[in-house]
Amino acid sequence: MFLSDCKPGQTAVIVRVNGDGPVAQRLMELGLVEGARLRVLRVAPLGDPMQLEIQNYCLSLRKSEARAVEVRF
Repeated sequence: MFLSDCKPGQTAVIVRVNGDGPVAQRLMELGLVEGARLRVLRVAPLGDPMQLEIQNYCLSLRKSEARAVEVRF
């Protein structure tokens, strides 16, 4: 399952960040690494952007970025 499929209030654990370009690198620098636990706080009405809590801070991601993050519950 991808992070972009998660609903507000759901918690998940990151399985992997797909890709090897600068976007994937930036996501990992922001703390989106394998094993990190996150919680989806809000999703905009059209699904973009979404706000999540990870490692005690809030982060907003575009839907296209969230599609690169595989998660499990």
